[in-house]
Amino acid sequence: MSEEFEIRNKVAESGLVNFDLSTLVPKGVRKGIDLKDFLFQEIILKEKDFREKVDAIDTEEYKDTYIYIYNSVDTIVPLWAYFVLTAKLTDVAKKIVFGNREDLEVILMHNAIQTYDFEDMRGKRVLVKGCSDKEIPENAYIELVEQLKPMVKSLMFGEACSNVPIVKN
Repeated sequence: MSEEFEIRNKVAESGLVNFDLSTLVPKGVRKGIDLKDFLFQEIILKEKDFREKVDAIDTEEYKDTYIYIYNSVDTIVPLWAYFVLTAKLTDVAKKIVFGNREDLEVILMHNAIQTYDFEDMRGKRVLVKGCSDKEIPENAYIELVEQLKPMVKSLMFGEACSNVPIVKN
């Protein structure tokens, strides 16, 4: 006697909305600029030399990139130097920040989360994907919860077969 079995996707039938935070990671090249390369003997900022080095920058190299400016040497850099360097690149770069690569990623994800329209998740059961092939700053998950908690029916983290409940409204 043969029985007919219907294969059903219970996850799809549950009305669960899967959200992969990695889809918000901005695409594009990231480049770092070390201020030590603009210093005299890597220790002193001489205004004339600094301005000449900034003027010599090929802006095409930074076109449509995300830039992080950092200083790998222990020297005091006046704030106006950041103004000069940023003014040179701001017309070609997508975003410029002070800090390391991780600082840049935190800011990019912050901007992405703040500008994303989560309205289609209102009143729904939302599962935030736990694994990603892209590195996502931990702060992005915190900001995501801040955005979703007031609007979703429930919020979970992980995978459909194994998740951690976070919020139930």
